[in-house]
Amino acid sequence: MDFSKLQQRGSVEWRLPATGRMRVPGVILASRDLVAAMDDKVLEQIANVAGLPGIVAAAYAMPDAHWGYGFPIGGVAAFDAADGGVVSAGGVGFDISCGVRTLHTGLKRADLEGAKLRLADLLYARIPAGLGSVGGLRLSAGGMEAMLMGGARWAVGEGYGAIADLTHIEDSGCAAGADPGAVSDQAKRRQRDEMGTLGSGNHYLELQVVAELFDQAAAHDYGLAVDDVVVSIHCGSRGLGHQIGTDYLREMVLAAPAAGILLPDRELACAPLASALGRRYLGAMRAAINCALANRQILTQLTRDAFAEVFPGSALTLLYDVSHNTCKEETHRVDGLSRRLFVHRKGATRAFGPGHPELPAGYRRAGQPVLIGGSMGTASYILAGRAGEGERAFGSACHGAGWAMSRHEATRRWQGRAVIDELAGRGILIRSPSSRGVAEEAPLAYKDVGAVVDAANLAGLAVKVARLAPLVCVKG
Repeated sequence: MDFSKLQQRGSVEWRLPATGRMRVPGVILASRDLVAAMDDKVLEQIANVAGLPGIVAAAYAMPDAHWGYGFPIGGVAAFDAADGGVVSAGGVGFDISCGVRTLHTGLKRADLEGAKLRLADLLYARIPAGLGSVGGLRLSAGGMEAMLMGGARWAVGEGYGAIADLTHIEDSGCAAGADPGAVSDQAKRRQRDEMGTLGSGNHYLELQVVAELFDQAAAHDYGLAVDDVVVSIHCGSRGLGHQIGTDYLREMVLAAPAAGILLPDRELACAPLASALGRRYLGAMRAAINCALANRQILTQLTRDAFAEVFPGSALTLLYDVSHNTCKEETHRVDGLSRRLFVHRKGATRAFGPGHPELPAGYRRAGQPVLIGGSMGTASYILAGRAGEGERAFGSACHGAGWAMSRHEATRRWQGRAVIDELAGRGILIRSPSSRGVAEEAPLAYKDVGAVVDAANLAGLAVKVARLAPLVCVKG
C-alpha cells in the first residue's frame, strides 16, 4: 500500500483525500500492518467508489478489505436517492446476502467427547456441499415465487424451523420489497435444486466452542459462556444471486451512458436509485436476500435433525443471522441530520448499536450480534455493534479475515490432504468433497482474523464479545 497517498487520523484511521472525480474522501479503518498488507488496488477502488453520484460522507474500507469486483471487498458506501444516488450491482457482489448464522446447541465441549466423529460424518452426509451441490428440495415455479417473496418466513411455513427463529434474523427473516418478476428465468432455473445447500468456495458449516469471553455483559445477553458449543453456517443465495449479479451488471454497463454516468471501471456498473433499472435491481436483490435467508433456514433444520440423531432431545436455538453482501435502505445521521440512505455493504456486516429498534428486545442493551467468520482452522468471533450517535461507516463492521493471497497461490502452496491431516492433528475435523477447495481455504491463505477484529474494536465499529475455536468444519 502506498502510504504517501494517505493521511493518518489515529492508529486505525487512514484518509484518502478527495481529488479528481472523487466527490467524498476515502477512509480505511485498519491498523498500519493491515493497511500495509492491502494491495494498492484497494485505494484505486475506494477512489472510484467515492466518485459515484449521490455518495454520502465517505467511501469506507473495513479492516479486512481487499481487492474485489468494482467495490473492494470490505467496502461500505451510502447513497441518497434524493441527490441522484445510485445502486451498484458490483457494490453488492455476486453472492448476494452471503451471511453467517450462529446457533446455540445447549451442549458443552465435554458433551462431544466420543460423539464428535459421528457428528462430523452425519453433518457431512446431511448437508449438501461443494460446487454444483443440490438439495433434497425441488421448487416448482409457484414454490420459487413464494420463496423469493417470503425468505425464512416461507421456509418456516414449509416446516423448516420454528416461528421463534424469525425474531433473531435480520429483517425478521424476510426482506420487504422483493420482486420475483425482476429475477431472470435463468437465475430461477439455477436455484431450483440448490435450496438447502452450502455451495463451494469459502462457505461452511462449523461446530465451534466458545474459547474466550471479552465482554461478560454482552455475552450474558447473547446466552454465551466459555465451553459452550455453537454451530455457525456461512453461505448465501447460491446460483440465483450470482446470476442476478451477472444479469444486472451487464444491463447497468449498457445503460450508464444514457443515465449520464461515467464509469471509471465497468465493474462499478450502477444505475440511479430513482430509475426503472435501479428499482428492478433492488427488487431482484431483495428476492436474492430472501433466497439466502430461506437457504440458511433450511440448513438450520437439517443441522437440527442431525444433532437430534446423536443427541436425542437436543434443541438448537438461533443466536442471530446477519448478511454481509447487501444494499439496505436505512436511516442514518449525517452532519446532525437524519437521512434515508441506501447503504452498500460488500464483505461488511451491519453492526447496529445498543437501543436500535430493529434489534430483538433481548439484544438492545448489548447491541446487534456481529458474526465474524474466520478462516478454516482458525478462530471466529462474535462482536457487538457499537453504532450510535457517533456511528462510523453507517453502522458497519468487518465480516471475516480477508484474503492474504489468491486462490491460485493457495493451491500452489498447499495440498488439501495435507491441510486436512494437519488440522486433524489439532483436533479439528474437516469434511469436504474437494481437496482443491480445502487447499484454497488453507488457514494461512487469509489474514490474521484476530488482528482484523482488534482493529474493528479500536476503530469503534464493534466491541469484542467472544472468540470461537473450530471443532468440526463441513466445507463446500
